[in-house]
Amino acid sequence: MNPRAAVAPLVAASTWRRGVFLLLGGVLVLPYVLLAVAFGQLFTGPAVPRLLSIGLLVVAVLIAVVPLLLDGSRALEIAAARALLGVDLPDPAPGHRGDRETRLRAALWIAVHLTVGGLLMLALLSAVPMALAFIAQQFGVGTEVITDVRFGPLDGQDTGWLTLTGVLLLAGLGYAVAGLGALAASMAPVLLGPAPAERIAALEARATRLAERNRLARELHDSVGHALTVATLQAGAARAVLDSDPEFVRRALAAIEETGRTAMDELDEVLGLLRESDGAPSAATPQRSLADLDRLVADTRAAGLPVRARRVGDPAALPAVVSREGYRIVQEALTNAARHGRGPVTLRLDVGPDELELELVNELLPGQRRPDPGRGGRGLDGVRERVLLLGGRLSAGAEGDRWRIQVRLPYRGPR
Repeated sequence: MNPRAAVAPLVAASTWRRGVFLLLGGVLVLPYVLLAVAFGQLFTGPAVPRLLSIGLLVVAVLIAVVPLLLDGSRALEIAAARALLGVDLPDPAPGHRGDRETRLRAALWIAVHLTVGGLLMLALLSAVPMALAFIAQQFGVGTEVITDVRFGPLDGQDTGWLTLTGVLLLAGLGYAVAGLGALAASMAPVLLGPAPAERIAALEARATRLAERNRLARELHDSVGHALTVATLQAGAARAVLDSDPEFVRRALAAIEETGRTAMDELDEVLGLLRESDGAPSAATPQRSLADLDRLVADTRAAGLPVRARRVGDPAALPAVVSREGYRIVQEALTNAARHGRGPVTLRLDVGPDELELELVNELLPGQRRPDPGRGGRGLDGVRERVLLLGGRLSAGAEGDRWRIQVRLPYRGPR
């Protein structure tokens, strides 16, 4: 056997940290020990009536058991196990109260921790002084101590066996700490790990955060992509008539400035949401909706792309989420029309009693092939995600030399 491997558990930093964790249990068990001693004296003394003693014992037991079942006690044990045992335990789900199984597992863990810690502290207080006394005897120190513990006078005798006994006591204690610490590290995930309900809550919270981040990514793509498209078209048109139509150039520069300012505002909003710890949208953050459709159409027309808009019904009657997602769908469709199409865009918005229908049609450039709806770019993928999240239907594809996208969004449930 390799001596270095045999000694490694005794000198490893993890063993010392785990020993501290076990000793914490010994410290916490002291009030329970004092309480047991006090009641032992109470029952053996004749001064207190037996019925009163039993009543006090029942109350004391209830008070002593309550901390074992508290969620806070489990959270403290999880923090201690993570820091001292080196176990990767997740924090309890926020707002989730442990069920009966979780509480019982945590109570069992705390009870075992206190018991093992108390026994280890007792072993340290009894075995360590004895082992040191045995070792000191080899060097002629502490002879009176050995005599007092009834080993008899040892002057002139071989005390090597006492030294060996002391070393073995210390080594055995070290191996016991290492073994118990390793056992505690292996059992912590079983007794302190998340219950099925906590795992489900954690997964739901993670799915919510991911869905919100995906929504913000779509918002960023649609808003910034639209602004860049409008600015690019305006800049190209202004450059073409720079010498012949200065007034158009001034209007184009003004439109580029306004578009850039709007894009910066929306970018700040999205980045602010991403910086929030929970990733949830702020109630004070303004959200674009179909109420801003006229402005969106005007900006697109100012960029040089004619838009023929027809609206049936009042968008104000739509739920906020449907109105917001509908705006982003129209914005992305207009951006794609400006990038890949030509001629006027026909936009139809129909607010029905339980469904919103959006339709955009534009001509394709000669030889231009738009992406297949099943293998589209990020913009079309974003539209598809928005539609699916709302339980709607999407139809997009080329019809001869035209591109047509149609979206139906239910807002009182699917038909």
